[in-house]
Amino acid sequence: MSHSAVSQAAAAISVSNGNKRSLRRSVFKNNSISFNSKPWSSFSLALNQITTSITDANRYTNSTICMSVQQTSSSKVSVSPIDLEDAKDPPLHLYKPKEAYTAKIVSVERVVGANAPGETCHIVIDHDGNLPYWEGQSYGVIPPGDNPKKPGAPHNVRLYSIASTRYGDFFDGKTASLCVRRAVYYDPETGKEDPSKNGVCSNFLCDSKPGDKIQISGPSGKVMLLPEDDPNATHIMIATGTGVAPYRGYLRRLFMEDVPNYKFGGLAWLFLGVANTDSLLYDDEFSKYLKDHPENFRFDKALSREEKNKTGGKMYVQDKIEEYSDEIFKLLDDGAHIYFCGLKGMMPGIQDTLKRVAEERGESWDLKLSQLKKNKQWHVEVY
Repeated sequence: MSHSAVSQAAAAISVSNGNKRSLRRSVFKNNSISFNSKPWSSFSLALNQITTSITDANRYTNSTICMSVQQTSSSKVSVSPIDLEDAKDPPLHLYKPKEAYTAKIVSVERVVGANAPGETCHIVIDHDGNLPYWEGQSYGVIPPGDNPKKPGAPHNVRLYSIASTRYGDFFDGKTASLCVRRAVYYDPETGKEDPSKNGVCSNFLCDSKPGDKIQISGPSGKVMLLPEDDPNATHIMIATGTGVAPYRGYLRRLFMEDVPNYKFGGLAWLFLGVANTDSLLYDDEFSKYLKDHPENFRFDKALSREEKNKTGGKMYVQDKIEEYSDEIFKLLDDGAHIYFCGLKGMMPGIQDTLKRVAEERGESWDLKLSQLKKNKQWHVEVY
């Protein structure tokens, strides 16, 4: 990011989007939010974050970039507007792909180290309070340009899990964040990158600059909503790569934000599978929760290129699940919710592991899975 991007990105925080169409399908009212109602200025926070990304841009280290200034304090952060808590049902499809909402990019920040395979970015989007969502939902993004399969028509919508709480990274209900890995194609014969086959939307997002416009639809999704009827529930969260996005939102709500009517007293247990240490996402945030809430948060990592499983093979997330299988099964029997998010290819290995463990325990996995689904304890979103 260039130094000239500082003023653009900071200005994007408070930009008023021209699309003021009323949210006739929503009960959310956000228009009276004041930046001064929070314990610090959103502008200063944004500028601090952007300046940090500029400083770090040319010196990626073996740790991920810290995405939250608030991590320096163990006290919880005030959020507003509190009426985002009032709705009984999640907002759904407030904007359709053909009538997408025009939002603006606030910041794009690389969040993996130099030795990570590929590039992953944390992208903050300003929706000015007009596109509210709940934790676990997704936005649709329509990249600019024509659809190559339908000349003259726009690109198809791409869905991305939202990586922030309903209050956004600046705690004012006006932004949403995405965690996006740049999809790049390399020709198997030449070994060279072929830009014509690169992921259209992921590259658009990762190449975006502060102030750029972005077309968004949604929000969508009910499967991954965080159940809050029992504040003492157990939540087992399993992710590969950018599948950690919804859990980042969950954990900020559980441990970072001061939400008046929701005080979490249960257990959140995150399993994250990535290639190596440099590929860990939001590791600073998660590590701080471990320090501040050791009784309520557990965090296990599976680093496939750095660790071995018990048979000497690569350590994948299903190997970590097997390692703690007795405890996990007991928690599920006691009503725990279990979530899976990431690449579709993660599920067969996980399902095979769970089935094998169930059989070793003398249980029928098919029967157990059916019961988990019936009890609404089983949440899956893969792509």
